[in-house]
Amino acid sequence: MAEIQKSDAAKREEEILAFWEDRHIFSKSLDKAAPKGDFVFYDGPPFATGLPHHGHILASAIKDAIPRFKTMRGYRVRRRWGWDCHGLPLENIIEKELGIRTKRDIEEMGVAKFNEAARGAVLRYADEWKRIIPRIGRWVDMEDDYKTMDTS
Repeated sequence: MAEIQKSDAAKREEEILAFWEDRHIFSKSLDKAAPKGDFVFYDGPPFATGLPHHGHILASAIKDAIPRFKTMRGYRVRRRWGWDCHGLPLENIIEKELGIRTKRDIEEMGVAKFNEAARGAVLRYADEWKRIIPRIGRWVDMEDDYKTMDTS
C-alpha cells in the first residue's frame, strides 16, 4: 500500500500543535499576569455518551475564541473541561443496553443498579474526546475535569 503524503497545511498544523505542547503554551497563558483579574466563562459541557461530531467541533471553536480573546485583553480565564453526565441520552443508551422497556423494569432491577450502569457508561468516549479536542487547537484543561454526576 502506498504511503499517503501529508499536505503542507497538515504538516504545519502538527508542528504548531507540537510547539504548543512542548512549550506548555496553554499553561503559560494561565500563569501570565492578569491585570484585569479573572474572567469567568462557563462552558456548557458535552455529553460523553458519543464521539464529537461537527456540531461539537463548531461550538468548541467558538467556545475557545472567547477565552483566548479575553486572555489577550489582560484577563485570566480558567478553562476547565466538564462532562454532562445525566439526562435522557444516557438513560436511553443504558435502557437499550440492558433491554429495559419500561420504568417498572428499572424499579424491578433497582434504581441503584441502573444508576451504577449509567455511571459506568457515561465516560465511555472520554479518551476520544481528549484526543480530538486538542487536535482542533482548543486550549482547555481536560485533566482537572468536572462531571455533573459528582456532587462536589
